[in-house]
Amino acid sequence: MVQKKQPVRMCSGCAEHRPKKELVRVVRTPEGEILLDPTGKKSGRGAYLCQNPDCLKKARKARRLERAFDCKIPDEVYERLEREMGEPPDE
Repeated sequence: MVQKKQPVRMCSGCAEHRPKKELVRVVRTPEGEILLDPTGKKSGRGAYLCQNPDCLKKARKARRLERAFDCKIPDEVYERLEREMGEPPDE
């Protein structure tokens, strides 16, 4: 039986390539809202981060999410993302 290839994405924080399932998707919706997308199914432009809050800090410092989404990201959005990433995912 042929095994399906795992999709690989790069973390915007540490720039490591990891299987998509291990990363958290951050999405800019068509309305311009920036959210965490735990399902990976929301429509819009996506970027990926490790589930490590340090990677979000690195991405914020280097403005990698702003480059990925081609827009300015307010501090409140980063703070909300930090809070959401700090919480354990709902099982």
